[in-house]
Amino acid sequence: MDTKETVLSILQDLTGTDVSDAMDDNLFDSGLLDSMGTVQLLLQLQGQLGIDVPVSEFERTEWDTPNKIIAKAESMK
Repeated sequence: MDTKETVLSILQDLTGTDVSDAMDDNLFDSGLLDSMGTVQLLLQLQGQLGIDVPVSEFERTEWDTPNKIIAKAESMK
């Protein structure tokens, strides 16, 4: 599975929603992600992709859409 597929799978598990057809939708504004979901997302990214993002360094505007999450994850690999 590549980074995009992994991120989309994680997001589907966390939100219960297939976000692959809404790649530029803001996950926070839509209510799909909240602070607890953010922590779970970061833990899953670390576990599945080996990406370590401390919560203290998490900038919500850089991670608010599926496309941004994928791009950020790819840049940190």
